[in-house]
Amino acid sequence: MRLSRRALLAATTAATAASVSSPASAAPRPTRLRTGFERLAADGYAPLAGQKVGIVTNPTGVTRDVRHIVDVMHGDDRVNLTAVFGPEHGFRGTAQAGGSEGRYDDPATGLPVYDTYLKSGRPLADVFTASGVDTVVFDIQDAGARFYTYIWTLYDCMEAAQLAGKRFVVLDRPNPLTGRAALGPVLHEEFATFVGRKPIAQAHGMTVAELALLFNGEFLDTPVPLETVRMTGWKRSDFYDASGLPWVPPSPNMPTPDTALVYAGTCLFEGTNLSEGRGTTRPFELLGADGVDGRWAAAVNELDLPGVRFREAYFAPTFSKFQGQTIGGVQLHVHDRAAFDPVRTGVALLVTAKRTWSGFAWRSDNWIDKLTGSTQVRTMIDAGADTDEVVAGWQRELAAFRRVRQEYLLYR
Repeated sequence: MRLSRRALLAATTAATAASVSSPASAAPRPTRLRTGFERLAADGYAPLAGQKVGIVTNPTGVTRDVRHIVDVMHGDDRVNLTAVFGPEHGFRGTAQAGGSEGRYDDPATGLPVYDTYLKSGRPLADVFTASGVDTVVFDIQDAGARFYTYIWTLYDCMEAAQLAGKRFVVLDRPNPLTGRAALGPVLHEEFATFVGRKPIAQAHGMTVAELALLFNGEFLDTPVPLETVRMTGWKRSDFYDASGLPWVPPSPNMPTPDTALVYAGTCLFEGTNLSEGRGTTRPFELLGADGVDGRWAAAVNELDLPGVRFREAYFAPTFSKFQGQTIGGVQLHVHDRAAFDPVRTGVALLVTAKRTWSGFAWRSDNWIDKLTGSTQVRTMIDAGADTDEVVAGWQRELAAFRRVRQEYLLYR
């Protein structure tokens, strides 16, 4: 059979596009998943009838034909959308990490856009009150990790909605890491920050609707009037590409589902003096520093971690750590997603980096403790513990969280 040039290019592109894949599921057959928004719209927005509605969302709040839900709702007489609330990075996604878009009127719809970033409690409740809405809706794609801030935007908005006397509706979307299991250390409350408000596991294994139920049932002093619109067609074992949904980067350094797959472990390198790959085309898959050489890749490959291999890599970040410098390190290549454990892998990379590079250091503010949720990971690695010993140190707390988590799961 003779292939056309177009067919040949398409085949070549499909074969080489992603470095993180699983042979058994490289081309999964998409399920007919329906998101919470799709179900809400198909029901004529019935849960929002007679309400002035404000929505907390960002560029990930799209339909499967990539129209933004704010634009869709604004043009539909069946719903009275009167305000938009933007999280970190902003409603339209123009801000980098640690930034937001501020208060403005959306040029496309004319709707007022309010900034929620770094607001919580009464100040955020005052924003909801000033907006004049009756119901606050949440629809943002999560990345599955405790330190990814959108789930704490969810928590803060739920708390503020309760204080302001508003209803709260969560529209569900898939967890790109699947929902099979909770993994990693559980946050200790004395380390609570915006990268972890409450004691959940580092990779929580829940959807945003399930987390909302957990927050309401376990952590809010007074529950908010809450309604969740769940998905149909999603199974806990599904990776994101099984959904048939487009991937819109939920933040500038989360360009693909491949990034999300490793992020729950390799984001820990934000707490070190090594680059976590920001400023490259493979953030969180490329890790390194000036002076790192091939000994790191060799050491972590010797551990034979399930589902992943490591390649000696050299790269020059265009911003963030080591901007403009060519540095050495590793690139993660996940070959079996079902076997891969991102948190264990992240710890193994920390252990081997410290052992093979004399320049290794934690950030001076001990940010690693905020990311892992306690001093345990840092102090054990500093004391010479290996990967198995560090992982064993959080198992009792993780088991307790898993028991609580089980009560709030919506899907099989």
